[in-house]
Amino acid sequence: MKFSLSFLPKEDKFFFLLHQSATNIQDVARRLKDLTDDFDNVEAKVAEIKDREEFGDRIIHDVTKALHRTFVTPIDREDILELAGRLDDVVDAIDEGAQYILEYKLEEPTTAAQELAAIIVDCANELERAIALLASKNATLRDILPITVEINRLENVADKVTSRARGELFSNGFDIAQILKWRDVYDDLEEATDRAEDAANVLEGIVLKHS
Repeated sequence: MKFSLSFLPKEDKFFFLLHQSATNIQDVARRLKDLTDDFDNVEAKVAEIKDREEFGDRIIHDVTKALHRTFVTPIDREDILELAGRLDDVVDAIDEGAQYILEYKLEEPTTAAQELAAIIVDCANELERAIALLASKNATLRDILPITVEINRLENVADKVTSRARGELFSNGFDIAQILKWRDVYDDLEEATDRAEDAANVLEGIVLKHS
């Protein structure tokens, strides 16, 4: 049953929606990890990720609608919209990577894809922690800053994994078609961590603005 926002105080609506978006990232990230751990039932797993991506789009729609209907917001409305957009971008990138795995008919995962999926899960968990703190009435906003630092670190690790993975495509006996296919997948998985870093940067800006 769909939760009715009308029962929430105006201030809490935005935090509820942002936290829904963050938990959706966690769900999608875990589904991606399951996919990259085992290329079994690929079509069904990718379909589940697409369903969650569409759910994320509905959250963005709800955020935009709520902003139009609310005169006073708990934090600047442009920050709410920017944060919601960056969170949604993470899911979009994961979905695109999963779609490539299906459409390119890739037959087995690579170690690099599994490593990137694990990093994305870590990013998703950190984003959920940060949004929970943003919404908490009992937390200090500055508690979010170490989380943003960790997300930035994870993004740097993902860059290194992706760089190494691209090199391995040319040295581990992949044919040109496989190289091009996996390059697209790696690019999207790396982009998911980039977008997580973007969300972390928005969070950092919110913290500094309100501290």
